[in-house]
Amino acid sequence: MLSERFEDPRPLDQAGWGEVQRVAHELLPLAAADLRYCSPAPRSRATGEGLGYAPLVQLALRDCDMGRWRGLTLGEAMAREPEAVDAWLADPRSTPHGGESLLDFIGRVGNWLDTRPAEDGCRVVAVAEPSVIRAALVYALKAPPGTYWNIDVRSLSTISVAGRPGRWSLRLESVSAQPLSA
Repeated sequence: MLSERFEDPRPLDQAGWGEVQRVAHELLPLAAADLRYCSPAPRSRATGEGLGYAPLVQLALRDCDMGRWRGLTLGEAMAREPEAVDAWLADPRSTPHGGESLLDFIGRVGNWLDTRPAEDGCRVVAVAEPSVIRAALVYALKAPPGTYWNIDVRSLSTISVAGRPGRWSLRLESVSAQPLSA
């Protein structure tokens, strides 16, 4: 997380395109989802398009508003304003950067999740930054906001939540359809 940039406006670079192309065959089945979304960030939009999802941009899936820390890494913000960063990390309601609190961010992403169709069999795909996925998981699991800092989301990874508003669960998929032998 130290190298992630807050509200990173940079486009998908050549290395990123290479990663998308390398795993596209594995993620292509997700394009069959009933609804496909992405955050407004250039890298998320490009990734969704590059995977063939033709996603709809959802403003609710934007990164946390980091105010004057926008574009900085956590390490850079710590070097400039160590006390403010400490306050922000300690209190999910704080906004020393002048932007959105962690609690508000988690709530915004969770509200979006709760408005997705809940019909049986309706599949939704969202391509978003790691911070958005962490917020969705904290909300879905009804975990304390501090849990956000303990979730590591890797680029081009998939995470599934199943359920309906107020009753979400994390679903871990099997990598192989082969039964395990004991």
